[in-house]
Amino acid sequence: MTIERRLARAGFTLTRDYPVPVERVWDAFADEQQKLAWWGAGDAIEPGEWVFDFRAGGRDVAEGKFHDGPVTRYEATYTDIVEHVRIVTTYDMWLDGVHMSTSVASFEFEPIDEGTRFTHVEDGVFFDRFWADGPNREVGSRGLLEALGDYLV
Repeated sequence: MTIERRLARAGFTLTRDYPVPVERVWDAFADEQQKLAWWGAGDAIEPGEWVFDFRAGGRDVAEGKFHDGPVTRYEATYTDIVEHVRIVTTYDMWLDGVHMSTSVASFEFEPIDEGTRFTHVEDGVFFDRFWADGPNREVGSRGLLEALGDYLV
């Protein structure tokens, strides 16, 4: 079987205002127990490997199997962390062991009168059979920000 070799690029920006202080939103990323409470697909996924190393140069891994579905794997490296200001990562995604994408993502935390303005900017490259998955990444990221919002209030 011949694999069609192609690349596609996709990028997006998501902004959410959360009615809590920057420190509260920050801790949801920086504290392992808090991140475990909201990150992922909840009951829709059977958790697998989990690694949490929140520091510049540190690595995160989140693997899980969707019930009656594929195994997903996320591996991220933190490239820049400025406390209460920003987090920048590069990360790779796999689906059933096949490398599907590489992305650069930044998370910015801005104090506003109502709480925190959180901005997620991401640019990804999608490989071969996953070339059309860019819009799905934005949908998945929107879901994570909803889960974060639910966790914070």
